[in-house]
Amino acid sequence: MIISKVPRPDWTLLPVDGCVGVEGRVLFTDSKLVVAMLRLKPDGTIHEHAADWNIHAICIEGEGYVSVDDEIAELRAGQSVEWPAGKRHRLWTEGTSMVTLMLEHVERR
Repeated sequence: MIISKVPRPDWTLLPVDGCVGVEGRVLFTDSKLVVAMLRLKPDGTIHEHAADWNIHAICIEGEGYVSVDDEIAELRAGQSVEWPAGKRHRLWTEGTSMVTLMLEHVERR
């Protein structure tokens, strides 16, 4: 049995330009996967950007919006979205809050 320390167990503000009202915590990392949680306050936003790997964002509380390239959709508790590698994506709320579980498949496919 191996018991490991969680990389970043406490909620902390995301230290990224363009992110407003977003806190995160990193629960697990290895060479293939990063598991994190994001907590968006009302009118919180993560800036639009692309990643080099696929990401699954799973809304576990609340609701907000998600975009992939120019497509926009609502995202509510119990729903998930995949952000394909290389595609611009964004997550935000408008007057609501949202908590997401993020699965970042960092091993390039």
